Amino acid sequence: MLKKLLILPPILLAVGVLVFVISQKQPPERKPPSEQARQVRVIEARPVILVPRALGFGEVRPDKTWSATAQVSGEITFVHPDLKKGAVLQAGTEIIGISKVDYELAIREAQANIRSAEATRTELDVSRRNTELSLNIEERSLAVRETELARKQDLMRRGTVAQSAVDQEFRDTLSQRKKVQDLKNSLNLIPTQIAVQTERIAVYQAALEQTRLNLERTRIRLPFNARIAEVDVETTQYAQVGQVLAVADSMDIAEIEAQFSIDPFRAMVQAAAGEATQQSIDLFSFANLVEQMGLSLTVRLGSGANAIEWAARFSRISDTVDPKTRTIGVIAAVDGAYAKTIPGQRPPLTKGMFVEIEIHAKPLKDRIVIPRSAVHDGHVYIQNAENRLEIRPVKTGLVQGDLASPLEGVAAGDRVIVSDLSPAIEGMLLVSTTDEDLSDRLARNAAGSRPGT
Repeated sequence: MLKKLLILPPILLAVGVLVFVISQKQPPERKPPSEQARQVRVIEARPVILVPRALGFGEVRPDKTWSATAQVSGEITFVHPDLKKGAVLQAGTEIIGISKVDYELAIREAQANIRSAEATRTELDVSRRNTELSLNIEERSLAVRETELARKQDLMRRGTVAQSAVDQEFRDTLSQRKKVQDLKNSLNLIPTQIAVQTERIAVYQAALEQTRLNLERTRIRLPFNARIAEVDVETTQYAQVGQVLAVADSMDIAEIEAQFSIDPFRAMVQAAAGEATQQSIDLFSFANLVEQMGLSLTVRLGSGANAIEWAARFSRISDTVDPKTRTIGVIAAVDGAYAKTIPGQRPPLTKGMFVEIEIHAKPLKDRIVIPRSAVHDGHVYIQNAENRLEIRPVKTGLVQGDLASPLEGVAAGDRVIVSDLSPAIEGMLLVSTTDEDLSDRLARNAAGSRPGT
């Protein structure tokens, strides 16, 4: 019991020391709550060169397709040995021959008809001259007869010639008059007969020219440098008039009807044409508008570093708009589609290739560009001079790809927030880091470089 009591003094001493220490300790210093800044990325809005662009896709086709259609019938006697699908042949090459025998016979027949008609006309000319001579003789004979008739009539009145002799002379005179009139009638018909033969000769000559033309049509030649697309002909085959024997595509110019989304295409036109789009435009003034916009086109096969490009020209707008896809067709033309071919490196721009078309308008100077993602429901987030968030309404003009060009709401020098800021509270304190790489990419893309280059 005594040992237990000896433990109490140390415990009481410890408790007393603990109470003293606690009573002497100062309470923690209280600090007013502080504002915490949000970390954001910004770019400085600066004027750059902006090239309005639009992207579309389409299939390559030749600008001209020629069908070797039989214009005459006959047996096929010749087919060019290289007339095969995919072969390239020069302009003027004879690719198909049709039998000439029937047309050569027809030519000889027409020539014989012409010679016969010409001989008949010559015969009529001779007959006219002979008739004129006979008429001259008979007219002189008639004059003699009429003189003799008058003499006998005079003698009859004197009573020296009988009435029967006068009557006989009168009958002989009438017979001579009939001979003269018959010759005159024959002579009057000869010019008409000559005219008939002349017209027959003209008909025979026309038939001869038609037959010669048909003879020429038995040889089918390429009208231009071409690549054969289809062949449906063999020797000994009988060709009917109107039958398509082969199809060839031109090689000089390729066309692409590319489909562009209506809204981006319209935005590009509005940005490039400016105030001209506020005026009424008809089909004839549209060509002037295209020239004013300075449109240039690039045809691209593939993507990235392996892409192959051709310079193209704006040809025309397609006649229809696809209501389902809301696209408009733009037809681009590429001159010399086969001219710059490099085997293994640069293929020709051939039919059926699916390519990308990029339309460039004239560059616009001093345009502000920002990332498209920096526009939030018609507003942009700006870090103001007090490093606080300012939510500012913005009116965007041209929007293409990943960039947008504000018309109102962003000025040069403004710090535009490009990082995700959620929640965005007006006036919140910000700490920013300038994204120079993004600014450089925006400037390059605005000037016409493709994203990723």
